[in-house]
Amino acid sequence: MADKIVTPRRQRLGQVLRSLREATGKTGTQTAEELGWSAAKVSRIETALTLPSEDDIAVLIDHYGNDTVTLQKVLKLRHDATQKGWWEKYGESLTPGYAAYISLEAEATEMRNWEPMIFPGLLQTPAYARYLVGRTIHPVVKIPPAFVRDRVEVRMRRQQTLLYGDKPIQLQVVFDESVLRRDIGDPEVMLEQLRYVIELTELPNVELRISPLGTPSPAPWGSFVHLRFADLPDVVYLEDPEGGRFGSNPEHVFGYENAFDELMEVALDRQASVRLIQESMAQWQA
Repeated sequence: MADKIVTPRRQRLGQVLRSLREATGKTGTQTAEELGWSAAKVSRIETALTLPSEDDIAVLIDHYGNDTVTLQKVLKLRHDATQKGWWEKYGESLTPGYAAYISLEAEATEMRNWEPMIFPGLLQTPAYARYLVGRTIHPVVKIPPAFVRDRVEVRMRRQQTLLYGDKPIQLQVVFDESVLRRDIGDPEVMLEQLRYVIELTELPNVELRISPLGTPSPAPWGSFVHLRFADLPDVVYLEDPEGGRFGSNPEHVFGYENAFDELMEVALDRQASVRLIQESMAQWQA
């Protein structure tokens, strides 16, 4: 589950170059020998572990017998792969794993998220997020206020981009009923958070379900996010104290896909979930 994750844009570039090679019937080793490169170089380019230079791309396109139009398309892919994401300006405040996750999330078409403890970041209000970020980033060391501010801003930016952007992600979330009862901040914070979640259920691209207390969980090991892409393999993300782990092994991903399907089956439907959220608000109004 410790796969090395590269950005989706670099993956696309590698996939296209591999497809062009395969169309010639050449192996990676043959291509490397004919160009005087190492086989490792060709492999690393195609698996997106190395970003090829523009000259390398021109050499490959010519070697594969493709035209100038193909060259320009592949160079455009390379240009896109070098562009920085909006989150990179927060680099000092984000862990490398979290930054990598945001880059994957930004390219995903679907997200399926199981959360047994807290509302996930895409559903959090600023106050709820601020409380969590200030207390859970490190169990001992107090993080600088600027880091808290930046990480809350990042969560809000993720929401605006993914839930309300030009191409909103299709989001499915199942969370445990205890999330509604767990005191995060104070009653005012919780009431605001619950009202916001009810608003989000009205979005056409968002489906929220609650797993009632006492329901055996098909995913007892903790939260996970299953990301789907238009033209790349699925990825699963697991959070841990070290900042998160990624997995793209098909068999492993399939296991989490099945677990989420089971979570959806045992969870309340949309209407019942909304009613439960509304009922839980009484706890915080007392």
